[in-house]
Amino acid sequence: MPSEDLFEESAPASPSAHAPLAERMRPQSLNEFVGQEHILGPGKLLRRAIEADRFSSIILHGPPGVGKTTLAEIIARTTNARFERLSGVESNVADLRKVTSAAAIRLSRNGTRTILFIDEIHRFNKAQQDVLLPDVERGAIRLIGATTMNPFYYVNSPLVSRSLVFELRPLSITSLLALIKRALADSERGLGFGQINFDTDAAEHLATVCDGDARRCLNALELAVLTTEASPDGVIRLTREIIEESIQRKAVVYDTKGDAHYDTISAFIKSIRGGDPDAALYWLAKMLHAGEEIRFIARRLVIAASEDIGLADSRALLVATAAQQACETIGLPEAQIPLAHATVYLATAPKSNAAYMGLVAAQSDIKKGRTLAVPTHLRDASGKGAKALGRGQGYKYPHNFPDACVPQAYLPEGRVFYSPTERGEEKRIAERLAHWKTLFDAAKTQRRPDITKQSDAERPKERKQSSAIQKQSD
Repeated sequence: MPSEDLFEESAPASPSAHAPLAERMRPQSLNEFVGQEHILGPGKLLRRAIEADRFSSIILHGPPGVGKTTLAEIIARTTNARFERLSGVESNVADLRKVTSAAAIRLSRNGTRTILFIDEIHRFNKAQQDVLLPDVERGAIRLIGATTMNPFYYVNSPLVSRSLVFELRPLSITSLLALIKRALADSERGLGFGQINFDTDAAEHLATVCDGDARRCLNALELAVLTTEASPDGVIRLTREIIEESIQRKAVVYDTKGDAHYDTISAFIKSIRGGDPDAALYWLAKMLHAGEEIRFIARRLVIAASEDIGLADSRALLVATAAQQACETIGLPEAQIPLAHATVYLATAPKSNAAYMGLVAAQSDIKKGRTLAVPTHLRDASGKGAKALGRGQGYKYPHNFPDACVPQAYLPEGRVFYSPTERGEEKRIAERLAHWKTLFDAAKTQRRPDITKQSDAERPKERKQSSAIQKQSD
């Protein structure tokens, strides 16, 4: 909640000695800030805007523990602005109006600017976000919104358009090792109050498994130090085994409705499409570890089997649908086995999207051009009055001819949408279509091959059966 005193100086509060290590070790200035060189390095836009005190509103988005809140506090200190903090989870419109009205009064009376930091701003609904617009436009407040979600989807467009948007990335292993070293050396805010021997292998393991999350890294380090007894010489020795116990189960940054969900499944499908079974298995493992819905994974495998493999290997669709059915039948944890089976099969199968692209081309043709009428000989001849209208007359039943192929028009104007590749089984399809095309071309130029001269007497039984089937199909 905002302070009742409009003119009392308000800076980010210093953490107490009992706060977690990650809270105590928050950087106090841009020079202390570790990571995010792509936006805070020398000469980068955000650093220039902060140092020159020339910005209106900012939206910071990125995974947890990468410095969004810390950066907001540093900006307030650097620009000597009053810092007010609200939460998208806990705050309401009344809280917003209280802060913004006080900020407007403060600015008009003594020129003090107010930075309003809203954590998890995506949790505000549209109406709550709209409340901020007038004060942001007038400059009564400088808004800094933090979100783990893509702001272009989860924050109102008018608010995004009035803000500088910056993505904060997971910290590198090098950056996390630097934070660990700083925490161990700092005797006031960190763990420098005693002798700590941290194995290099253990430190690198901690920095690796935290996935760029500084908060998780420092809190795990603190837990390891506080729960490890010192040896007789007074030294606390942190080994990899101790660190593994402290970090416990690896936490994967993953939201089933956010960017991580879509980015990971995208990497999974693209790895299958690119023929890399190792990458595909890795992304599958990440999704399973993070608790992704197995039905979602199975559905995407079925789609990939037709979209990216298609007729180059039609068995891929059978494998994918079988894996989907297995997921429904057996569930986890065993369902991960057929999912892996299908993933590797699809990744190593020959690829062709010719069938899918043929459909796309046909759909585009329908949208852009004239809709073609069904030729008379292909129309349904079973309805009442159909024969009187001439429907179905002249249709040649392919099974009455050798190779079940007879030249006749199936599409007016002879358009081509499907172009098979030379990969996998589609190569044989291409050869078959090429052969049929020669028959059709010969028929068009009155050089029809002798494929219709076989009499009924020569094939009485087959012709009789085919005629019955034709009547049923009509």
